[in-house]
Amino acid sequence: MRILLASRIDPDAATALSRRHDVTQAVDVDPEHLRRTVADREAIIFRSGVQVCEQVIKAAPELRLLVRAGSGLDNVDVDAAIDHGVTVVRVPGSSAQPVAEFTFALLLALARKVVVADRELRRRRWPKAELGGPLLSGRTIGVVGAGRIGTRVGEMGAAWGMRAIGCVAGHTAAARDRLAARQVTLVPFETVVAESDFLCLHVPLSARTRGLVDAATLARMKPGSHLINVARGGVLDEAALYRELTSGGRIAGAALDVHEHEGDGTASPFAELSNVLLTPHIAAMATDSQRLVGERVVELVDAYERGVLHEVLAAEEAVSIQPPRP
Repeated sequence: MRILLASRIDPDAATALSRRHDVTQAVDVDPEHLRRTVADREAIIFRSGVQVCEQVIKAAPELRLLVRAGSGLDNVDVDAAIDHGVTVVRVPGSSAQPVAEFTFALLLALARKVVVADRELRRRRWPKAELGGPLLSGRTIGVVGAGRIGTRVGEMGAAWGMRAIGCVAGHTAAARDRLAARQVTLVPFETVVAESDFLCLHVPLSARTRGLVDAATLARMKPGSHLINVARGGVLDEAALYRELTSGGRIAGAALDVHEHEGDGTASPFAELSNVLLTPHIAAMATDSQRLVGERVVELVDAYERGVLHEVLAAEEAVSIQPPRP
């Protein structure tokens, strides 16, 4: 199969693909370069930084397979892919643990002002009296989007003695029981927002969730609370958050791993604020998980080539495929 590797994946996985297939790499290229490079490709493997829009799909008349090496499909025109007979597959499972762990790393660093303390000490200051922070035990951690990642975050919070609450799109008895088994209480979205000391966002970006956490939502957050976004930048109204953080409002601090605008040369409006932690969309980038993602990508490509992709995915708990229309 003629494959375009449009993003970096685990080196061993890239080597395995190259041994079995005709692989071209075009990483960190502009959209026009990407469209030129896909012209003769049958498959594209990519991550969140690559926009696979209708123009890219049309530029590859022999394209048959899109493999998203991660969970979200907000950077893919799925409808255009299906209309052009292209199968879309994602690799969601391997990112849950690393993203959950990273969320908790941000939460701890934010609560105890770890980054500020490091920065001040490097400036030869010893501001010990200025750097107090709350205990996590007894506080409430709230998860907006209690799927695989969010549920794991709530479970981690409960292990630290926190009260864990969460909300999901389908507020059902089955969802309630599933979360209760992980020590997470299912409550409405409004309750999660109002009662959380640490509000963690874990929803995919869609038309329904774009701007979900807007100025009105921020205004309902608990005084002194913290916001952590490892979902997608578009879920959060960043301008509203900036106003809240700079006006002495209700929110004590925020940690953002995802941003409305991402990439080299992008300046975050939050860079000047000491109560905000900024990271470059790295929550899923644990080396162990990236190895697993790479292995899974190779497995899915091989299954597609052997004509057994649907059977492989149908045997799993969650089918992660968008088939072409007949």
